Parts: sequence; structure tokens; C-alpha cells
Amino acid sequence: QVQLVETGGGLVQPGGSLRLSCVAFRNLIDYYGIAWFRQAPGKDREAVSATMMSDATYYADSVKGRFTISRDNAKRTVYLQMNSLKPEDTAVYYCAADSLIVDANWDKETMYEYWGQGTQVTVSS
Repeated sequence: QVQLVETGGGLVQPGGSLRLSCVAFRNLIDYYGIAWFRQAPGKDREAVSATMMSDATYYADSVKGRFTISRDNAKRTVYLQMNSLKPEDTAVYYCAADSLIVDANWDKETMYEYWGQGTQVTVSS
């Protein structure tokens, strides 16, 4: 069942920034973990970042120091602030959420029950 909607994708130059938004139909407290994944053409979907109800945050090594995940519970929204974007960041970005996931499985695609439709991010000159 669709419970998440991503927005904010677009075309940006290398070194630029974008902020993605994931709006949930339900209150964020209904989910233990909310994550961002991405999939580039011809490649497997990979975990980018996650925010957990434990207050822990997780990042893939490839985006550490450049991306920041955050949440606004009142707006039922999770954000992914992406700075210093590189061409290799080009992908469809997906929001995912699950109510039973544990921190150790933050980057496991198959552990998330709910997914958004994806938003395209293109980094190019």
C-alpha cells in the first residue's frame, strides 16, 4: 500500500545541492525506520541513508559528509539534504519505511514494507 510520496528531485550541476522530501500518509511515529535508497540505470538499488526511532542516523560511505537526513514530525516529512552533488549521485531516489525494522538492518532493501514512487535526481553540467 502506498504510504510515502517523494518530491524534490531535478537537474542540478556538479557541486550543487538538492533537498528531497518524503511525505508520509501516517504519523512518523508509526514507523521505526525511514530510509532513502537510490537506483542508477543498470545498477541494483542501494541504501543511501536512514533515520531510526532510536535517534540513530546511518549513511552509505559514498555520501557520508555530503548528505544529511532529518525529520519534521509535525509535517510528517523526512528530508534528505544533498550537498556537493556528483554525477555518480544520478539515480532515482526512493523513500522507504517500516514499523518493525531494527537498526542493524537499516540498509537492507527487503526489510522495508512501504515504498514511495521515486524521484529522479540528475547531476550534470
